[in-house]
Amino acid sequence: MHLIEKLKTLIIEGNLAQAPRATQEALQAGVDLREIIDQGLIKAMEVVGERFSSGELYIPEMLLSAKTMQASLNVLRPMIADRGIKAKAKVVFGTVQGDVHDIGKNLVIMMMQGAGFEVYDLGMDVPPEKFYQAIKTHQPDLCCMSALLTTTQGAMGKTIRFLKEQSVRQTVKVMVGGAPITEEFSAGIEADGYAPDAGSAVEKAKELLGIR
Repeated sequence: MHLIEKLKTLIIEGNLAQAPRATQEALQAGVDLREIIDQGLIKAMEVVGERFSSGELYIPEMLLSAKTMQASLNVLRPMIADRGIKAKAKVVFGTVQGDVHDIGKNLVIMMMQGAGFEVYDLGMDVPPEKFYQAIKTHQPDLCCMSALLTTTQGAMGKTIRFLKEQSVRQTVKVMVGGAPITEEFSAGIEADGYAPDAGSAVEKAKELLGIR
């Protein structure tokens, strides 16, 4: 089996023990770093996302694949830094003020990292001011907000209004998601996009940013 195909399969299967070793083998065999990332890690997570969205995979399996991808990515990080390989896009991501749920957020972040995005995790219970500061500091292409409760989803609209007041809203795309969030709610608070689950979040992010 081709080394890249082997690595891709190990990530899809969530083989945390063998994937980092296979990543190292590919490097030692002289496989191009960009090819390992694009054709191994990213392609694997695309398959995982599709299978999750179609109901073939469940959250525990998806999390394991994402952790496996992270372990492989950690092997590559020193080389990525040395070669100056740029991320496809920069993202700031947080669970909104009042909400302390982060499993969904963490899953989407891992999927985004697997797709080649650089993600700044702001954590949970993030007030509008912290989103604003992160946008000023990191100058991201995309700002993602998560909420799991109907009682906290209103903080998304509050945050977007604050970003408008601070004159940074027009500098960044905003994507929202979480259990109570709908397409209609997203449009109502003037977000740029909405993703119903972690599997579709990466595709929506790419669509919003014009990334193929």
